[in-house]
Amino acid sequence: MGASKHKHTVIEAQNVALGQAGCEYLTGTGSTANSGVYVAITIINDTGFTTLTPEDSSFIGDTGGAGDDVGETFPAGVTIFGRWTAINLSTGTGRVVCYRG
Repeated sequence: MGASKHKHTVIEAQNVALGQAGCEYLTGTGSTANSGVYVAITIINDTGFTTLTPEDSSFIGDTGGAGDDVGETFPAGVTIFGRWTAINLSTGTGRVVCYRG
């Protein structure tokens, strides 16, 4: 008999999509350490990014090169949503919470 796959209930699937699979707290010039997809970033202090790598190149987002978001400073209190595989901070005083999806 083949291995069975875990199937999520509707509520479980919604929770995963909203970042309920855990989070990482980044400070300084930190970067995400775990593999996987991050679905939201909450900005605690004004923060800039050197890398926001989208999960798929067909998604809108930066790949760490020239782009609209990389090099910009996001103000404290903002949450941005997307699907990223790598996040690197550029601001030495930056603090963010990155939610896994």
